[in-house]
Amino acid sequence: MFAFRLNIQVIQDRDARKVTIPVDTVIMPLQSKTGGFPLLIEAKSAGDFTNTNKRRKEEATKVAQLRSNYGNAIRFVLFLCGYFDSGYLGYEAAEGIDWVWEHRIDDLAEFGV
Repeated sequence: MFAFRLNIQVIQDRDARKVTIPVDTVIMPLQSKTGGFPLLIEAKSAGDFTNTNKRRKEEATKVAQLRSNYGNAIRFVLFLCGYFDSGYLGYEAAEGIDWVWEHRIDDLAEFGV
């Protein structure tokens, strides 16, 4: 099962208000257990290195909100197309975010899909 552009509801800790977080693609792995979480995939494209560093905190904030609401079992990966330098990738890795390159889409099999 899968869905494109799914809104996931979370509660922000600081003011306890509900917000929705859009996720580009959500896929339930083939061998998932009952009550397991789907794989959340955020697609990112960059024509140069400049814009990636401006937006790299967006994914970290999104993952932090998801994990604070649903726990560390949430699996969130980036689907990257274009130019992403080691600074961007290192920042995302430090936040516990993995990625798959668009020219290596078969790597999604490592996530059970």
